[in-house]
Amino acid sequence: MIPWTLVDTAQVPGGGELRLKQRGAEFSIMLGQNELMNSRLSGSEEALATIACGRIRDRKTPRILIGGLGMGFTLRAALAALGPAARIVVAELVPAVVAWARGPMAEVFADSLSDPRVSIREADVGHLIGSETSAFDAILLDVDNGPEGLTRKTNDALYDLKGLNAARAALRPRGVLAVWSSKQNPKFTWRLGKAGFAVEEVRARANGSRGGARHVIWIATRT
Repeated sequence: MIPWTLVDTAQVPGGGELRLKQRGAEFSIMLGQNELMNSRLSGSEEALATIACGRIRDRKTPRILIGGLGMGFTLRAALAALGPAARIVVAELVPAVVAWARGPMAEVFADSLSDPRVSIREADVGHLIGSETSAFDAILLDVDNGPEGLTRKTNDALYDLKGLNAARAALRPRGVLAVWSSKQNPKFTWRLGKAGFAVEEVRARANGSRGGARHVIWIATRT
């Protein structure tokens, strides 16, 4: 068995430390004892983009905001689902994560970061959402383990009623807010409806068709 090696660490604004680990061709990003993502498990993150982009596929020049770069699974799936006129903004709070994508994990990301449809913003996705009005056809959020902040407590502000109202305002008519979570959260489902979204919950396997843990994706359409 090849042992894990520590590649790098990065501080999360507001507290906490991310650790990038490698074992052969496999990568893992950890926060404390919690594994946030693994390069072998991409199914539900890909589903986040595939399902959301499928709802807006008829738009000629779709503009997408992705919260959280991670290991690029959601970004690559969005690129595969969208045409050449699409524009994708990726907001990543931790600059080191972008550096890892261009450095030790370059093979995992392939050419996704150099795609002309993509722009990377080293910024808090909540700030970007709050500064835009009717700007996006879809907002995809995978910045934590779900609507309860794990990596950063201030992420809770994305998922409370005020944050959801801001997301709705940032979406174009019939735009889609898609949120990834490691588990169900009935209170969050209720808040989405309260904020004026038509809500659908989708189950997705961590490893796609090969199984793995069951994750939840909320597909919330602006009504």
